[in-house]
Amino acid sequence: MDFEKLSIAAIAQNKKLYLVIGGAGAAVVCLGLAWRSLRSREKVRVGVVSQLLVHPLKSGKGISVALAECHHIGLKHGELRDRHWLVVKEDGHMVTGRQQPRLVLVALTSDGGRLCLNGPGMEELQMPLQQPHNPIMDCRVFGTDIQGRDCGDEAARWLTRFLEGEIGYRLVHFEPHMEPRKSADQEKLFSQDEKVAYPDVGPVMLLSEASVGDLNGKLQKDVTVERFRPNIVVSDCNAFEEDSWTELLIGDVRLHRVMSCGRCIFTTVDPETGIISRKEPLDTLKGYRQCQPSEAEIYKKSPLFGQFFTVKKTGIIQVGDVVYRIGR
Repeated sequence: MDFEKLSIAAIAQNKKLYLVIGGAGAAVVCLGLAWRSLRSREKVRVGVVSQLLVHPLKSGKGISVALAECHHIGLKHGELRDRHWLVVKEDGHMVTGRQQPRLVLVALTSDGGRLCLNGPGMEELQMPLQQPHNPIMDCRVFGTDIQGRDCGDEAARWLTRFLEGEIGYRLVHFEPHMEPRKSADQEKLFSQDEKVAYPDVGPVMLLSEASVGDLNGKLQKDVTVERFRPNIVVSDCNAFEEDSWTELLIGDVRLHRVMSCGRCIFTTVDPETGIISRKEPLDTLKGYRQCQPSEAEIYKKSPLFGQFFTVKKTGIIQVGDVVYRIGR
């Protein structure tokens, strides 16, 4: 008799046990193993995807989309991949909203194979999405070497004028053949095989609407979820419930939580004005979202808000998808 099939059948029928004569001990063992296996795959509904945000340009304006491909290296929508474009100084060192807050006002989009740059007070700049004859630059992102295809002099002049820089800025694009950065070089909690292009550390950041609502209850002026630049926004859950989610299933995508997102001065940049306050909401977060003492070596004094996930199974995520927690 096939005891494994018998065991699974028993479990599926509310764990009713069917005793068999002969080999009963083996059947009991199989039942135990099969039940533990089923429990490990148990799905519990924990929320719903309310927003998907792709940020093609690091520190640039996020694009809200209804559907995105979820790859190991992050989200993709049409021709745009999350944080695959980067502003650099002429020596290749990255420039983010921490140094240039007005970057949050720059929208990088695509239209029929053309790349479009837009910003307040600027004429739209269009350029080819692929510029294979442009030089490849050696860049530095958080102390790590990575390449980027230069997007040309017109883009450089556009950015330099918009950012009112005293030095020149250039736009670079990470291409599929280039070697990505190892997340573990930035944060040791990531495995050595996890890689990203220009994100700070992880390929997917998730945050709940309820957590933002909880924070707004402590602020004099509300902030929006865009302030925290997540990829996946979840509704229909409690505040900070996402802190406890280890394995998630969304559509056919499986995600694994690695660590919390330690927040910095960038959260004080208003995404609507590009003005940095250097105060809120960071000061309030520091007052009630510090890590446990046992994790101080990881997060230092950075308050925790949102969670970094890696992609264990690729696929499509859509707004409205149910978010399931897998396992206990």
